[in-house]
Parts: sequence; structure tokens; C-alpha cells
Amino acid sequence: MITHLKGKLVEKNPTYVIIECGGVGYFLNISLHTFSQLNDEESIRLFTHLQVKEDSHTLFGFVEKSEREIFRLLISVSGIGSSTARTMLSSLTPIQVRDAIANGDVPSIQSIKGIGAKTAQRVILDLKDKILKVYDMGEVSLQSNNTSKEEALSALEVLGFVRRQSEKVVDKVLTKDPTLSVEDIIKLALKNL
Repeated sequence: MITHLKGKLVEKNPTYVIIECGGVGYFLNISLHTFSQLNDEESIRLFTHLQVKEDSHTLFGFVEKSEREIFRLLISVSGIGSSTARTMLSSLTPIQVRDAIANGDVPSIQSIKGIGAKTAQRVILDLKDKILKVYDMGEVSLQSNNTSKEEALSALEVLGFVRRQSEKVVDKVLTKDPTLSVEDIIKLALKNL
């Protein structure tokens, strides 16, 4: 119903903002990510999500459309409400949430307050295909230096390691530092295999 609000920033807090549009003040719940992206400009525009319940109408505001899309995907999962989704987007950036889901990274999602192992697995199970489709990602290889990754995986295969197991370890190594050389990737992967 309300897709975005553009108006005067009246009040800004880590959990909410108030925007005045045409003489009406709108209270929008925000994540820490959105809070950190907001400058102290007088005029701002936020993308919104309106949640309608029996007893309340709640507006959520987002600086980026992509954050709103991830929020909407998260609240579509059974057991994830709007406050848990907002906590996720406050603990991790939208890109980190997207990548954690796409890579099946249960520990990253589970590290968020209020999310246990089963809920983290459900989030990944329910959203992995949707995330890959929405962001037009190929089957889970997100690293930008694919040539280094491929060379490292080939070398590990030659050394007798199973490719599937090696790929998981190499992906973890590359998420920590995507600029590593092939030799460094192999060295770090061997320590974890």
C-alpha cells in the first residue's frame, strides 16, 4: 500500500525514524543498517513495508530496496517475525544475510540473537532458491576470483581431497579474505581439511 516515503527527517534513533510528509509524521521502524546509512539530511526517502495485524499497523523503513526485499523474504519464513528479521538486518548487512543464506552458512545465521539451529536451517531451506533467483546468482559460487578458486580446487583434487569437501573449505577461506593468492588458498584449505 505505501511503497516509500519522502519527506523531512524529524527524529532519528537506532531503531526508528519519524518522517514528516505533507504535515503528517510517520513512525518507521528501522534496522541498524538503515540507521548507519542515513545522513543527517533534512529531506530523506525510505522504502517501506507496511505490516497489518488485527491490533496494529506497523511501518518499516529501508534505505535500499534490496534490504526491503530481504526483510520480506525473511518474514515469509515460519517462525521469523518482523522483529527477528529486523534483528537479523541489524546484526548483519543485507549482503551478509543474502550470502549466508545462498551459501547455507548456518553458523552465521545462528549467531543472531534469538535464532537457534533449527530456525537457521529453516531460513536457509526456505529461502536459498528464492535468494538465488532474486539476485540472479548462479549455483552458490559467489566469490569474485573464481579462477583462483578453481585452480586451488584442482590442486586439492590432485592431492587426493574430495572436491565437494574442498569447495566448502575453500569458500570459507575466501569469505575471510577474497584477495588471497592460489598458494595461500591451498595452504589455508589444507589446514582445515
